[in-house]
Amino acid sequence: MSVQGSILGNAVLRREDPTLLRGTEKYCDDLDIEGVHYVHFVRSPYAHARLGAVDTTEAAAVPGVLGVWTARNLEVEPFLGFPMWNPYFARPMLATGKVRFVGDIVAAVVATSREAAADAAEMVQVDYEPLPAVTDPEAALAPGAPTLFDEAEGGSNLVFEHAIGEDDPLVGADHVAEVRVVSQRLAGVPMETNGCVAVPEADRVTLWASSQNPNAVRDAVAAALGMDPSELRVAAPAVGGGFGPKAGPCIEFMLAVKLAKQLNVPVKWTEERTENMVALVQGRAMVLTAKLGLTSDGTIVGLDADVVADGGAYPAIGAFLTMLTQQMSQGVYNIPALRFHARSTVTNTTTTAAYRGAGRPEATQMLERVLDVAADELGIDSAEIRRKNFIRPEQFPIVTHGGANYDCGEYEKSLDAVLEASGYRELLAEQAKRRASGDPKQLGIGVSAYVEVTAPVGLHVEYGAVEVNDDGTVTARVGTSAHGQGHITSFSMIIADMLGVDMDKVIVLQSDTDDIPRGAGTMGSRSLQTAGSAVHVASETVLDKAKQLAAHLLEASADDIVKADNGLQVAGVPSSSLSWAELAVAAKDDARRPAGMEAGLAYELDFDGIDSTYPFGAHVSVVEVDTETGAVSMLRHIAVDDCGRILNPMLVTGQQHGGIAQGAAQALYEIVAYDDDGNPITSNLMNYAIPSAAELCSFETSNTETPSPRNPLGAKGIGESGTIGSTPAIHNAVIDAVSHLGVRHIDMPLTGQTVWSALQAVK
Repeated sequence: MSVQGSILGNAVLRREDPTLLRGTEKYCDDLDIEGVHYVHFVRSPYAHARLGAVDTTEAAAVPGVLGVWTARNLEVEPFLGFPMWNPYFARPMLATGKVRFVGDIVAAVVATSREAAADAAEMVQVDYEPLPAVTDPEAALAPGAPTLFDEAEGGSNLVFEHAIGEDDPLVGADHVAEVRVVSQRLAGVPMETNGCVAVPEADRVTLWASSQNPNAVRDAVAAALGMDPSELRVAAPAVGGGFGPKAGPCIEFMLAVKLAKQLNVPVKWTEERTENMVALVQGRAMVLTAKLGLTSDGTIVGLDADVVADGGAYPAIGAFLTMLTQQMSQGVYNIPALRFHARSTVTNTTTTAAYRGAGRPEATQMLERVLDVAADELGIDSAEIRRKNFIRPEQFPIVTHGGANYDCGEYEKSLDAVLEASGYRELLAEQAKRRASGDPKQLGIGVSAYVEVTAPVGLHVEYGAVEVNDDGTVTARVGTSAHGQGHITSFSMIIADMLGVDMDKVIVLQSDTDDIPRGAGTMGSRSLQTAGSAVHVASETVLDKAKQLAAHLLEASADDIVKADNGLQVAGVPSSSLSWAELAVAAKDDARRPAGMEAGLAYELDFDGIDSTYPFGAHVSVVEVDTETGAVSMLRHIAVDDCGRILNPMLVTGQQHGGIAQGAAQALYEIVAYDDDGNPITSNLMNYAIPSAAELCSFETSNTETPSPRNPLGAKGIGESGTIGSTPAIHNAVIDAVSHLGVRHIDMPLTGQTVWSALQAVK
């Protein structure tokens, strides 16, 4: 890299892509471990049943089987998915007493081959006494609902409840708009299913895991199994997608480590796709009811919100995400009064956890839908009612009624940009023309404005370290853990810019607890503003030290030392220079360092951004709805997102496109569904509809830049923004296309069937 200008802010190709494109990366199932054995889990086919006898005799006799374990012969403590829950919500690692969802683990088989383990698992005989099941969170709170945990007080399925605001926030409103929004349950569906390999060693176990957060997995697995963290190394090889469901520890990892230790053989587990659709934690699953009070001119008076969330069979962080929904419930608007009440339940379904956006999309879905309902009922343009109620730039920083501490924002700027980019007025004219002509294919225009929180709930601290090596390369260590985001490229750019080295001379270490002493992993769109800032500060500190060393060796003032290509020099004297390799060697030589200078060119820290950052943006969706069939086609999607200072626009655009695709998938296609007995009816990719590029339009993305004051890079997150902004825009667009026919609201996903049914209902 030339030192003549900054690389930051330029589109730089990803360093990660060549090996991904050539298929040379190794994922968990690719790891060639000598003597590896295979574990297969026997899972309950019932959503809710009392567990009787489990006969493993025939299974144990299958050739190649080392053993079959149930709760009777494997001593493991139940795992409590979140420390604040009552202990009776803990999940037995191998079911005992009851099974509580289709996929609950009853037994584990270990064999010398994958086929033998699977064959033996089919021979495990289990007596089940079926019980009534409940899969709907609202139904789970109703009197007489089936109770999942007999120990629960009063036979309740309630896990968690919180509320803010006691007074009626709608007092003084001329008009109250109301809507009930179902943010349906979604599966993460990563390209690579979940998996791990546990390898016992002399005095510890190495766990290779498809994880977003190896340090947290190490700590949780070690604690669950009574191990000291030093006895467990956790490392993530290449990870083929996570989206949140791979952020935390899972029971299967714990069982694999336990069995590997007990048998003293390596144990591998690789999810099958159908297993992934019931075993890997899922997302969303909230029902949100909003009442929005306004004056007759569209000024917001107050918001009254009620939320019921589904935590699944064994509540984990998913049952806690209503706190983030509360935090973001004010959105981008001046809302003088807010009342928010949320309850989380257990149901006979897969456990929920963080899925791209994690509680924040649901808040935006609720708020943007009720605002569109209000605009329609008051006869105000959707864009203008938003503009009228925006929080203004001069109000920042601001603490909202929901508890968010917004850093900065220019919400009207992003709205103006997206309206101009979309040709909003021309779209309205085309829509009016189609409505007047009675065209069966009606145009829908959906607007959304959003703000989200990145590095939330204490995730604003991250470990980072930078060291210049004797050969002139630079090693960075970070506590985040990439799985497709482009971290190696981003962190290399920061170091290259700061030290003046070539990007290909930067080595980024991550995702291995042997290399990384601590770290909070990758989630919550936090990596650049936390680990990136840590790398920035560490590089800056190393540079300052190197300047002092160079000044000493070159007999110059430190103020006269400047960066050269891959080294330092005296300003204006290129011949008086030292390479980074020479500086690194000199820094370890007691005789060559200035008095009092510590050896080495290295620095590590835990960067603390003090608080979260709050990206924002505005989206416009344009759809076509065939009123005769209900079919929806995306014509255009325009997004203007603000993630603070942009370091690499190519990476930002990629995150925008991926996020919008997932947001569109929720709006139009995806849903985890169950029958009346709690059986999942979307447990494979024949029934769970994820869109391909062919179903989506080309996305039109751009950005505004409002640097955050909370980190030296000015960065905010971008990984989840596209998802948060796109879903309500598309939702609003589809309903807008048919609102003149009397349709007021349709629950997602907006499939041809649901849209057609809504049209039939108003005829």
